[in-house]
Amino acid sequence: MTDNSPLGTDAVKPLRLGTRRSKLAMAQSGLVADAVSEVTGRAVELVEVTTYGDVSREHLSQIGGTGVFVAALREALLRGDVDFAVHSLKDLPTTPHEGLVLAAVPVREDPRDVLVARDGLTLGQLPSGARIGTGSPRRMAQLNAYARSHGLDIETVPIRGNVDTRIGFVRSGELDAVVLAAAGLSRLGRTGEATDFLSPDTLLPAPGQGALAIECAAGSADLVAALGELDDPYTRAAVTAERALLAALEAGCSAPVGALADLQADGQAVNELRLRGVVGSTDGSSLVQMSTTGPVPTSQDDAAALGRELAAEMLAKGAAGLIGERAL
Repeated sequence: MTDNSPLGTDAVKPLRLGTRRSKLAMAQSGLVADAVSEVTGRAVELVEVTTYGDVSREHLSQIGGTGVFVAALREALLRGDVDFAVHSLKDLPTTPHEGLVLAAVPVREDPRDVLVARDGLTLGQLPSGARIGTGSPRRMAQLNAYARSHGLDIETVPIRGNVDTRIGFVRSGELDAVVLAAAGLSRLGRTGEATDFLSPDTLLPAPGQGALAIECAAGSADLVAALGELDDPYTRAAVTAERALLAALEAGCSAPVGALADLQADGQAVNELRLRGVVGSTDGSSLVQMSTTGPVPTSQDDAAALGRELAAEMLAKGAAGLIGERAL
């Protein structure tokens, strides 16, 4: 009997999806599992993997940045313990990993950051001396710069933990507000808890924020092809430009770098890609913020070139001195 399955003779076995154990990771992996099951006709089971970033309580910059959430999943892939893995793309180091391939970047969720504040307050309504929690130097730099330029008195407080832990700081009164990714709240079905959606003009997101990365072994050609059906070319082009900017700045995932590429439409036709980037000191006293616009990329190389071009302009304006986490 001939096996006509696109995934070979193991088509009756469930595909094993490696995921972190957090509620958010499980939620977004569940969404991907359903989509993969639809395109492959195979059941998908979630395999929970504990990463060092999940168990360590140290500040991310001290333990290697957000890449610590990715390493254990990649090891599981290379060992063959799982067939593919789902990451938050903003956690994925920009350097490709030998033996693995980024098979798909599905349609991106809302890339913005949101504020969850006491009493339903927006950023502009926070009282003098308000304490805002975030574990991100990028957010600290831009929030403090915004406060300086608008005559606001705020204090950014470094925090870690999952969504419940962070929002708990507000509910308990320990903090006046926390900043989270809109996409995370959306995937958890908790968008209603946001009290302010922060415009990218105020707070540029992390490169790749709101997008997911589906990674598998490079040798699994049939699976790579099947997963590729979930790839969204516009999202792929945007995040490729953002990540090329990050890489060209030689900055790690936890450096104070924000970037967002968005498609610009003339009427109904999408004709340009705008890329914005920012690097700042965490106290907000120095900020290099620039943008560039080019034709919609027709290849990943074109998208990456746009990112490198903007990075070069930012470095010429002094961005290197603000990053603080140079590649070794």
